[in-house]
This record gives sequence, C-alpha cells and structure tokens, in this order.
Amino acid sequence: MPFFKKPLAGPGYIILNIIRAMNITALLAVIIASFAMLVKTFIVSKFFFFDAVSHVVTAFLSMFLILTETPLFRSYFSRNWPLLSLNASFLTLGILMIIVGVSILGNLNKEATSQASLGTSYWRIVIASGILTLILGVANIFASYIFRQKKLGVTARQVRAYGAVAAQKLPLPVSMSASPAMSVHRVDTKHRAMQLGRSDTVPASAGMRMNDPRRNISAPLNNVQPDQFVRFDEGCEQVGKPDLAHHPAMMGERF
Repeated sequence: MPFFKKPLAGPGYIILNIIRAMNITALLAVIIASFAMLVKTFIVSKFFFFDAVSHVVTAFLSMFLILTETPLFRSYFSRNWPLLSLNASFLTLGILMIIVGVSILGNLNKEATSQASLGTSYWRIVIASGILTLILGVANIFASYIFRQKKLGVTARQVRAYGAVAAQKLPLPVSMSASPAMSVHRVDTKHRAMQLGRSDTVPASAGMRMNDPRRNISAPLNNVQPDQFVRFDEGCEQVGKPDLAHHPAMMGERF
C-alpha cells in the first residue's frame, strides 16, 4: 500500500462498500433534486429549454452512475465503459460526482431554484445532495489510491468486490506474471490462504504442486566411483552365454 504498511484489503472491503451505499444514496438525492428543479423551472421561468435539459442530463447521469455502482451489466461496462468497469479505479467516478455536485450547487443562484421558489424542504434536498455528492466524489478519489494494491495490479474497485482475496480471484497481467518475484509472491499468498483454511480461494491442485516429489529429482552425478559397477560385470561372466539349441525357434518348425 502506498500510504500504510499493513494491508488494507480486509478493512477496505467494508469501508468501500459503505462508501458505495453512500454514493447511491447521494445520487438518488441528486435525481430527486434535479426533477424538483425541473418542475420549478417550468412553473417560475416559463420553461427555459436549456435549464431544463441541464437538469434532465444531471438526473440521467446520476442514474448511469448508480448502475456502475451495482453488480449489474459488468460485462457491458467492461466492453464499452472501461473507466467505470471492475478493472478501473474510482477516479473517473469521483470526478463525475464532483461535476454533478458543483452543477447542483450552481443552480441555487437562480431565481427559479432559490429557497423561496423551491420551498424549504426541496431546497434542503438540493443543497444536501450537492454537498454530499461533492464530498463523496473527493472521498472516492482518495479511496482509489489508499485501498489499491499497486504491486499486484489490484484496483480499489476490485478490493471492494472481492475483499482480501482479490489477488487470487483475478488473473495477473502478462507483464507482471512474467516476473519471478510476482510468481513467488502469488505462491506464498496461496500457501498462506491454505493455512488459514480458505479452500475456496485456492485451486485444489495448488498443494499438490507445492509438494510434488518430482521437484526433488537430482541432476546426473559426475563423481561416480569406477569400481561401483564391478560386481555386476563379475555376475555377467558367471552366467555365461545361453545354449541356442534350447531356443524355441530351434525346437519347432522353421518359419
């Protein structure tokens, strides 16, 4: 980890999922606030087109970000939106949430979305959703760097999905799998997982590969004693050559 000596994948799984729930809650509040400002814009300002479009875009962007925070359509996001997929960090999500929060708070200067026009209840929803989304956007950016495992190529989003076993759930990149140090680390991680009883995180053949007796086969010996095989030569002389008259080919019909 870049900031901490101890691994944070275990606690990160809990913390990042709490942040995920807060992200969804804040984005839902943004959707409510956007449609409230859309209605008030139509009533007070006789429906200014571009103001209405900006509220609709903000609401649909918030819905889209909510989908990226759920386990739905993972393959779709991996193919078409890689910066918001499981293999990406929270950097793009954080930047978009900051933009949404600033956009929501910027509408409070207009007459159609002021406290007098919206009413105290809706005005509080607007300002709370803007502030909360802005703060969570910054928190997601910091979480991307705090909870990632850079040496293993594991992002904070993968830690949030798999927890402490993210390194075993995901394949190593080609550039990293070729490194001997990474191979040793991966084997050591699997061995420790077996000792902890996490049989679901390690293939069943891992222990067999680690205890394979074929690994102990030695190389050919160069310092062989010359009299080591004398007794075998003496035994061959005592036996002698067999009598060909007793060979089956000599006792039957000739072929």
